[in-house]
Amino acid sequence: MNKTRRDVLCLGAALGVGGLSPTLLTAAAEPTHLTAKLANVQLAPSKYPQTSIWGYDGKIPGTLIRAQQGDRITRRFVNELPQPSSVHWHGLRIDNAMDGVAGLTQDAVEPGDTFDYDFVARDAGTYWYHAHNKSVEQVARGLYGALIVDEAEPVDVDRDEVLILDDWLLDTETAQLDSDYASGHDRSHAGRRGNYIATNGAAFTEIPVGQNQRLRLRLINAANARIFQLSLAGFDGWVMAYDGMPLEVPEKVDGPFLLAPGQRVDLFVDVIADAGETAHLVRVDDGEGYSQVTFPVGSDPTSRLRRDVPKALPPNPDMDVPGIETARRFELHMEGGAMGGLERAKFNGKDMGFRALINANQFWSFNGVVGMTETPLADLSVGETARINIRNDTAFPHAMHLHGMHVREVLDNGDMGPLRDTLLVFPDEAREIAFVAGGSGKWIFHCHMLGHSASGMATWVNVE
Repeated sequence: MNKTRRDVLCLGAALGVGGLSPTLLTAAAEPTHLTAKLANVQLAPSKYPQTSIWGYDGKIPGTLIRAQQGDRITRRFVNELPQPSSVHWHGLRIDNAMDGVAGLTQDAVEPGDTFDYDFVARDAGTYWYHAHNKSVEQVARGLYGALIVDEAEPVDVDRDEVLILDDWLLDTETAQLDSDYASGHDRSHAGRRGNYIATNGAAFTEIPVGQNQRLRLRLINAANARIFQLSLAGFDGWVMAYDGMPLEVPEKVDGPFLLAPGQRVDLFVDVIADAGETAHLVRVDDGEGYSQVTFPVGSDPTSRLRRDVPKALPPNPDMDVPGIETARRFELHMEGGAMGGLERAKFNGKDMGFRALINANQFWSFNGVVGMTETPLADLSVGETARINIRNDTAFPHAMHLHGMHVREVLDNGDMGPLRDTLLVFPDEAREIAFVAGGSGKWIFHCHMLGHSASGMATWVNVE
């Protein structure tokens, strides 16, 4: 750490604890309203004017939804926006009709209309919800929130903190959002990257903690395109779960780790900084460390010194990926973007050169096709194991998110990586995933750099 708190504030690193109030739902509850609406919030520091955003219940982040594993969650989505919208429940295994992908699993909800979402929280873990119509714009305007499903039995931690990381592209004079959500430069390069970093949508995050306390930190990357490089200072830490799915053996945090758009990580951290010092969740940009969240340490005579490795969280049910040796295999070849060398691809059924694609503001292809196709990438049966080889022949990383299912990477040595719903694939990489086809329906598979998805990087898997 080489930046003081004053330095961080002067550099405009925006950090904050939002007003996240849990909403518990029971099976007998009437649908609680979740309203997408326009609002003005103090996103930038107080010397700036309020920022006009779109938020669930008019807040940034939207209302925290918290339930116990096995609970039924019901939400009546009310659209008070000037655009049609829908809600996707990112990472949850739910019925396809509730997945919230406008144009694939449901019609977009028109302004003034409603839609009832109703599903069971089958899996414990850290999830989130966000808009899935014109998402490159609507998520960037603020339409997202956390969805936490607690384990059936209490977890042995002193604190449980939800931290949603995001970056906002703000005008430096007016603090209003940059309105060019269709920027060809952003879409053809790394995506829409903000100039103002926030945690839970507020200007500064400070969470007082006690010496030796054990915290559960639930990190969610809600950014349009930014990959967060993070590390810990003043903590001993372990990765307990990726994308909501517990690891069989917790991983010690020994250095920086990445969190791509759409990904989540659950950390257990022990406060090892002394009373009077400050621990940090550190963000690393261009080799420089900045405090993303500060944890001033006080004396806590009630806490006990912990040096034992935490026990693994209980696994979620039916997450095995059997039969990978005999599984059907599919190919996903990524091309396009700036410096990508894409010469031709099909778009809307027509064979087009790259210049024509640029004029259509489309830049990326999967298997030579730009955007969603009439036929799926894979046609599978419920319970069938499949493998997809992903080859990234572009100059940029892509966070590939499969709806409704979690995948395991098939490693070069034949081992299987951890369960994830969003896999970060770097340029010139080939990665292979295996998964079991979940519930029947049409499941989108797309890049969660949302500008990339809007300009070509989306396909789908059909499960019968």
